Parts: sequence; C-alpha cells; structure tokens
Amino acid sequence: MTHSPLDHYRKAWVFRHREMPVQEAELQQITPLGEARSLQLWQQHVSRQSQHPEQFGGDDWAAAAQTWQEEGQWQERWESDQADLPEELLEALDWADNTVVYFCYHSRDVIETNWGVFRRHWKNFLFFDEGPLLLGKRRAQVVQFHEDGRYSLGVRPQ
Repeated sequence: MTHSPLDHYRKAWVFRHREMPVQEAELQQITPLGEARSLQLWQQHVSRQSQHPEQFGGDDWAAAAQTWQEEGQWQERWESDQADLPEELLEALDWADNTVVYFCYHSRDVIETNWGVFRRHWKNFLFFDEGPLLLGKRRAQVVQFHEDGRYSLGVRPQ
C-alpha cells in the first residue's frame, strides 16, 4: 500500500491535539506512507544503510558536514504563541504551497503532504523531534530538526 489512512496512523493524535487541531480539509492532505513505500522513499532519498536519523554515518549524505550550511533554533518558536516557522527557514525554503514534501521520522515512518500544510502545521509534525528530515520533492534543500531544539538547513544530493 502506498499510503495509509491518517486514522490508522499511530501518531495521528498530533494532528488532532486539542491545542493545535488541524482542520479536516487539511487533515485530508496529510498522508502517511505505508511501510514499504516509506522504506523505498527513504532508501532512494535518504539512506540505504541507516534506518533512523540517529544512525547516520559512513556514506550517508546527512552525516556529511558539507551537506549542512546553516543552523538555527526551532524550539523557542515551537513553544511560543507564534504560528510561523522560524523566519530563516521560510526565507531559505522558497517553495510554492503545492510543493510535495516528505517529513521523514525514520525509514518506515514518512508522511507526505504539501509545503503549505506543513508550513501552517509544522508544530504538529514536531511533537516527535528525534532528528526528522523535511525533504521537498525535486528540491535540493533539506532541513533536519534536532532533539535539542536546533535545525540544520542544507542541500542534499539529487
């Protein structure tokens, strides 16, 4: 199965959190990939060796220092009343709202949505922050969100 219904996704509660609910029309645009499709996408675009961001090393582009060009803080903004992503990320990721994005928690847990939905609801996605990657379809820019509240912005190989 390519996609799983959001209702069957074990982390779906983050999109229905009482303090940050996502409107039904936008919930329809948040589609977890099935395990097989997640693994395929992960192996094609992230890593063939590592299953989780904490395991990156060796030949993984995400472990290479030259991949990452900027760092910043996301956690302060996440904890604030401000809804927008940190300004530096919004400027760097000048993507159209309909750009398909993949939010990759690990090799078997990837969510597909579009940039507009992610941008409006990024706080929901970051309830789980153990190094997930944000990839744009056919985009070189990549963001990794670290558990300590930092993000790394870089360019991945195409």
